[in-house]
Amino acid sequence: MSRDDILKSINENNIVKNCALPDFLNFGITFENKIEKFKQMVQSVGGEAICIKKEQIDETIKTLYPDIKSIASNVQGCTLSTVDSNETILPHELKDIELAVVKGEFAVAENGAVWMQNSQNRHRALYFIAHNIVIVVNKEDIVNNMHEAYEKISFENSTYGVFVSGPSKTADIEQSLVIGAHGPKSGYVLFVE
Repeated sequence: MSRDDILKSINENNIVKNCALPDFLNFGITFENKIEKFKQMVQSVGGEAICIKKEQIDETIKTLYPDIKSIASNVQGCTLSTVDSNETILPHELKDIELAVVKGEFAVAENGAVWMQNSQNRHRALYFIAHNIVIVVNKEDIVNNMHEAYEKISFENSTYGVFVSGPSKTADIEQSLVIGAHGPKSGYVLFVE
């Protein structure tokens, strides 16, 4: 049997019918209270989420981290910064920063993740090298699920973005969740209004 005969036979016996693709409108789970779902999900991975007024950022951080001296932040409304991480030339020089207060673009209720794409941070390593992290997100900037999240993502003015959910963690060691294994030991999300 020749190659052409084989292909002809396959085409004649093809039982796959053309059908319309599924409609992806309104695809994905939605939540009645996105903030509460986000809090539940981020807590399940070792983080915490708190809703505050914008003018309470400094007060909240002082309450959460009363003994921390080395703070890097370029978040509007946070005046506690003691280190300008953008002046640092090499990312590994940020290893002694005790707390990074960083801006999140939006949060995802479904999995407790925050999209980070702040072009004002010179070193993306700041998100992972600081001992602790506080992510500040506007309260209205939350979506239900990852389908909605991907619709919001744009790389037009930036070359880097990452979803972050709570502090550093791993479950590789005997399938037990270990917090702070290779990055921030604690993680808070502050929803500000």
